[in-house]
Amino acid sequence: IINAEKSEFNEDQAACGKLCVRRCEFGAEEDQEWVTLCPEEFLTGHYWALFDGHGGPAAAILAANTLHSCLRRQLEAIVEGLVATQPPMHLSGHCVCPSDPQFVEEKGIRTEDLVIGALESAFQECDEVIGRELEASGQVGGCTALVAVSLQGKLYVANAGDSRAILVQRDEVRPLSSEFTPETERQRIQQLAFVYPELLAGEFTRLEFPRRLKGDDLGQKVLFRDHHMSGWSYKCVEKSDLKYPLIHGQGRQARLLGTLAVSRGLGDHQLRVLDTNIQLKPFLLSVPQVTVLDMDQLELQEEDVVVMATDGLWDVLSNEQVARIVRSFLPGNREDPHRFSELAQMLIHSTQGKDDSLTAEGQVSYDDISVFVIPLNSQGQKNSGH
Repeated sequence: IINAEKSEFNEDQAACGKLCVRRCEFGAEEDQEWVTLCPEEFLTGHYWALFDGHGGPAAAILAANTLHSCLRRQLEAIVEGLVATQPPMHLSGHCVCPSDPQFVEEKGIRTEDLVIGALESAFQECDEVIGRELEASGQVGGCTALVAVSLQGKLYVANAGDSRAILVQRDEVRPLSSEFTPETERQRIQQLAFVYPELLAGEFTRLEFPRRLKGDDLGQKVLFRDHHMSGWSYKCVEKSDLKYPLIHGQGRQARLLGTLAVSRGLGDHQLRVLDTNIQLKPFLLSVPQVTVLDMDQLELQEEDVVVMATDGLWDVLSNEQVARIVRSFLPGNREDPHRFSELAQMLIHSTQGKDDSLTAEGQVSYDDISVFVIPLNSQGQKNSGH
């Protein structure tokens, strides 16, 4: 983690460790350390998480200390379903209807769907915890969250925000996450404003225009789009269209209600538009998008890795540039036991102007940056956590 000194405390936080999933009745889960070495009879995996804070470090610190516990609780509540060949209709295994297994099969419900559901519920639970804790302490702030979980031969990547994870192999670079910004979720956000116009308090227009409209545009037909449109059309400009747009700017400059650059994450329960009582939380989602990588189906090589990083890295380096750095570094350092952490440091240094040959047109990042480099060859077996 590199602190760009935007604030006194580092707003980027990270967590990683061994994940131990056991039946809840085995003991009081609060009494056990989550990264402890787990007995082999327990289902084990690995956990990595990056949290990019805004409005202060409080939410990111809470998330780094909380989300893994939320996830473990969610997984332990369904562990019987995780170890079954097919998730049972009833967690107890009791079959009320003889056709229950057929109904589950017809729905296409797989074990990985249970893990996805656990991740989604864990993010939601963590968001609620952060909301309560920040309110009680009088603090504010929020954070994005990017999580990778290796479990039963699969890698689950859950993202809420604008951090990114990619798979780098010898001949392929594959995105494992999508960024969630006001631009990428424009239609969802506009739909909320359409259904609940009171959320805008009469201060904003939900419509999108190519630029902020001016008085001279009144009565003219201009390009616009609404919640139901992926394309564009024309409308006659009315006075209400001159209000500040719900989503303004483009690319990295796009902002929700002129305030926030991301549309998903944790926290921000107290966040309001400057000098108003307009809340941003109703427009934000804490639910992540989850991508599943079946490592047992990949022909993994020693240099195959997943690179996870907060947005400061991706502001400067493209997926292909990161892959080029990975491929140039790892083959020549196979005997170095610290090569993956050194590679993470190299990626960060390449955004700081310390090697102009690696940066995109000499760009330099002034953001906090956190990076994980995860070697997949050691994760590709179902028992890798033991």
